[in-house]
Amino acid sequence: MNVSVVVPTLNDREELRGCLDAIAAENPYEVVVVNGPSTDGTSGMVRDRTDVDVLVEIDERNVNVSRNAGLDRVRGDAVGFVSPTMAVEPGWLDAVTVALEKAAAVTGPTHERLDTGVATDTAESRRIRGRTVTYFNGGNVAFSTELATTLDGFDEYLGIGGARDAAHRIAGLGHEVAWSADMCVSREAAADGGTTERDWRMRYRSLSYRLAKNYGIYPTVPLRTLRHAIADAGGGVRDVARGDAKPTSWIGNGRDVVLGGGRGYADGLRARYADRSPRRNSRGVSSRADRAVAVHDRR
Repeated sequence: MNVSVVVPTLNDREELRGCLDAIAAENPYEVVVVNGPSTDGTSGMVRDRTDVDVLVEIDERNVNVSRNAGLDRVRGDAVGFVSPTMAVEPGWLDAVTVALEKAAAVTGPTHERLDTGVATDTAESRRIRGRTVTYFNGGNVAFSTELATTLDGFDEYLGIGGARDAAHRIAGLGHEVAWSADMCVSREAAADGGTTERDWRMRYRSLSYRLAKNYGIYPTVPLRTLRHAIADAGGGVRDVARGDAKPTSWIGNGRDVVLGGGRGYADGLRARYADRSPRRNSRGVSSRADRAVAVHDRR
């Protein structure tokens, strides 16, 4: 099986260097790097390497646009997506090949290197309206090219949550995402422990959009959104009680949840009826042909 590897990147030059070194050691069929409008010299570094077959330059800061731009260029029987901040571990490519002989999609664990050891994640699945949805890490996943084409890639409406949306759509098409414990990637833990400030409006816009688009007008959508909101609101109250957040910020976050959720729900329903096929992707690979502003192809 010929496995192409796509690495979408944006201002990740130093991490990308290690990522590409690890991929090269696995000797895949081809490597495609999609570079957003980076300002850190990523383009020059990639063009100087002999182990990158294609460099695609785009001018959008959206990882799903990057993924689709890479998918549009691959020639292998299968395509893997790897985050530039991660390094595939030895045996990654063999694990992908073995798993894709029985399944159309596969993902695996991320090992996060901590001062006290290594933390790892496990498979995550949910049962939603009769479907078993297995979520995957968008920075460590591989599909048969046939499935990736059937999905029409990732939904470019989404700035975040594109991988989770694809998981819903894969389940809707009747496929499963296999879990391979040997398909490992690793990364260093963030200096602050990985804590980041959440954009609540974007988070809930993405969540309600995904659910509305994939399941339509059913209680599933508002109930699941409400469940997430209650859990996050409880966490916010605890932060206020500990003095880690101000009451005004908690109120502002609540406003963003409502506005983002409402907008996402409306946009999700529009997207659902824009593409009534099982793939549910009106803004996928086939929707446009102008992503790349430059392509350097050595093949």
